[in-house]
Amino acid sequence: ARLWLPVLAVFAPQHVNRFKCRLTVPALRTNVCRHLKPGGCMVQKISVGHKQLMAEAEARVESVTAEDAIAMAGRADVMIVDIRDIRELEREGRIPGSLHAPRGMLEFWVDPESPYFKPVFGEDKTFVIHCASGWRSLLATDILQRMGLKPVKNLKGGFAAWKAAGGAVEKDKAS
Repeated sequence: ARLWLPVLAVFAPQHVNRFKCRLTVPALRTNVCRHLKPGGCMVQKISVGHKQLMAEAEARVESVTAEDAIAMAGRADVMIVDIRDIRELEREGRIPGSLHAPRGMLEFWVDPESPYFKPVFGEDKTFVIHCASGWRSLLATDILQRMGLKPVKNLKGGFAAWKAAGGAVEKDKAS
């Protein structure tokens, strides 16, 4: 059972609690516990948390409501960019006509000096960025704005808000 504890910590962190966050991998001499409750076993001390990052980005980024995004969708001067993981698109569907740009490649696709540059990001369009709930897209929009892409806006509430507002959703034929 002791051999399975590191695996448990990585793949089933919700069960680590009962082991009191004392899981280690001796060969790596590192704590593999992922139990991050206050007072838990996180060794690293971060200086800026996600809430602060999002609050700072919110102050710099223009967001649009789902209703505004629905009204903008389909316009020739607007590109809705979906930064969710491909598995999220397969599971939940996508906004018709949106461009899928995986979050991990976004900056590279936007930068014309990158070998991964996508010409759509060089067009004179308003880019509306979204993820599932608006958190990743808020941070991504902040970065894109910092890179000089404009106008770029965050879809507040993400794909969930889009669906809740009655926005159209398409599923891939393979889904």
